[in-house]
Amino acid sequence: MQSRQQGRTMTTEKPFLDIFAILKYLPHRYPFLLVDRVLECKPGESIRAIKNVTFNEPQFTGHFPERPVMPGVMILEALAQTAGILTYATLRKVPNENTRFYFAGIDGCRFRRPVEPGDQLILTARVERNMKGIWKLSTVAYVGEAEAAQAEMMLFPDADNATSVDPVGG
Repeated sequence: MQSRQQGRTMTTEKPFLDIFAILKYLPHRYPFLLVDRVLECKPGESIRAIKNVTFNEPQFTGHFPERPVMPGVMILEALAQTAGILTYATLRKVPNENTRFYFAGIDGCRFRRPVEPGDQLILTARVERNMKGIWKLSTVAYVGEAEAAQAEMMLFPDADNATSVDPVGG
């Protein structure tokens, strides 16, 4: 299972959450929705998701035309969106039109390898703690077995304005 968590090969696993379920958990839409599939979600613990990186994404026309590379900030945003799904799944809530979701901080961010069109990012997040509504999560993005990026993130989900639901997978 370790190799699958690090994504040694591109995965075609059946999604735990498909794109339609993801759209319920995230307010983001094209071109800023950066999670294509959730493979595994253990509320209160961890999540593993996919972002398929394709050449036709708008950032590649300018970053960089001669050799397209996914901007690091977009990798971090994909990790934050993945962490957001985990946070709301843990709270047993989904955002609605009145819900706001805030990226509160980042520590220890490191980029290990470039991410290019054709790559498949395996996005992982693990809950470290929740204190006064601010969640700290450890996140890592892989391409194949290689770590592409990592960061400790702090998120503030506006859970008071979210809608209660049955637990993910329950």
